[in-house]
Amino acid sequence: MSFVEYGDTIKDGDTAIVFLGHESMFPVKVQHGSVTQTKYGVIRHSTDLIGKKYGSKVTCSKGGWVFILHPTPELWTMNLPHRTQILYSTDISIITMMLELKPGSIVCESGTGSGSLSHALIRTVAPTGHLYTVEFHQQRAEKAQEEFREHGVEHLVTVTNQDVCKNGFGVSNIADAVFLDIPSPWEAIGHAKSALKAEGGRICSFSPCIEQVQRTCLAMEEYGFTEINTLEILLRVYNVRTVSLQIPDLGKAAEDNSSTGFDSSNPSHQDSPCANLQQGTVQFKSGVPLREVVGHTGYLTFATKS
Repeated sequence: MSFVEYGDTIKDGDTAIVFLGHESMFPVKVQHGSVTQTKYGVIRHSTDLIGKKYGSKVTCSKGGWVFILHPTPELWTMNLPHRTQILYSTDISIITMMLELKPGSIVCESGTGSGSLSHALIRTVAPTGHLYTVEFHQQRAEKAQEEFREHGVEHLVTVTNQDVCKNGFGVSNIADAVFLDIPSPWEAIGHAKSALKAEGGRICSFSPCIEQVQRTCLAMEEYGFTEINTLEILLRVYNVRTVSLQIPDLGKAAEDNSSTGFDSSNPSHQDSPCANLQQGTVQFKSGVPLREVVGHTGYLTFATKS
């Protein structure tokens, strides 16, 4: 199993996603002899998972059932263990596009954090690209390295435990893009410029506060970056549902009745189209924003090495 090389069959040692519903899923490491408890009962890895195809419907011990899904960076973002605040698919999608990433690209990242963006970057640059990711916290760096190994992508990523603001990324003049998600990104702009290729490399900095953005933009200008711009991505989800509304009485039918001598008391006129219109309802699909919407996550500042 690999997050970038998809397989059909669940194998011992794989990471799989147990899907109970759109709002309920979790990752599990498949191991021979192990069991996983769910609200629908027990899943036995040896008999219920190993050898089955991804996407299979698995019946639990209480009679309920779940689906077993192949992991993807998107599913991992929704289910990973949080060691830090993470980036979600809304921001990740614009980052990979604006950094102009493609298979074969070389990317430098700091910090690694929980690895949400890292998995998406690895999938984008595979199979010939490479990710150099730097994490200041030793335990987080070690855990990220362990996850990359378990997910079959360790050959596409190099994890370094150091302070990027002091020591940089450990590479020079090879990166197509640099991504910064650190408290003081302006202190790492010089190292980012050194890591980028000679001309045309792209840089992105993620910051939750506009004051951080201001200092970062000043540092980018100082180091000669061009095309500096900042974006804020806001996601608005709509709930599509069927609603029934009564047809309003606009008075037109009453005027038509009086002009044509229509007698509403006459039983023969009770089934007329006008009478049905006045008392009917109409059903249609309506999109309504959710009452609670995820607001500001952060600002994305992009620039190009001149």
